[in-house]
Amino acid sequence: MKEIVELLIQRKETISTMESCTGGMVANEITNIPGASEIFQLGIVSYSNHMKEKYGMDPSIIEKYTVYSMEVAREMARLATVNGESDYGVGITGTLNRQDPNNPTDKMNMVYFAIYDKKEDRYLEQTLSVSSLDRVENKGLVMRLIVMKLKECLNK
Repeated sequence: MKEIVELLIQRKETISTMESCTGGMVANEITNIPGASEIFQLGIVSYSNHMKEKYGMDPSIIEKYTVYSMEVAREMARLATVNGESDYGVGITGTLNRQDPNNPTDKMNMVYFAIYDKKEDRYLEQTLSVSSLDRVENKGLVMRLIVMKLKECLNK
């Protein structure tokens, strides 16, 4: 993450996150790096559909695709960028080892994340199947993959 923060500082660009299943882990990793205050605009942890909608999520996207979908992750990434007035946004949704009684799904242990590049109006996205073993380890796995994809996005 240090390389990403330093590159964003050098380029005078900013980033925001809208996380669900990772519970703010990506925002935490960013803010663990000295100088992050120069580039980190906003971190939203939105577990409920209602809070996603409060920050701009169109409820019809959730209705059509379910809250656990790439379409929702993409919109979360875009909304992080909009709400944070940032150059990049990261959106993450999925299930980790537990059925959500408010959003029943057959997509257990699937995580969807997207990175939105506002300047290029493009997304980098990834769907990941995680193990049913340890929730904390799965969150770390997702976070490490996001770091790889952020590097890829910033180096294009």
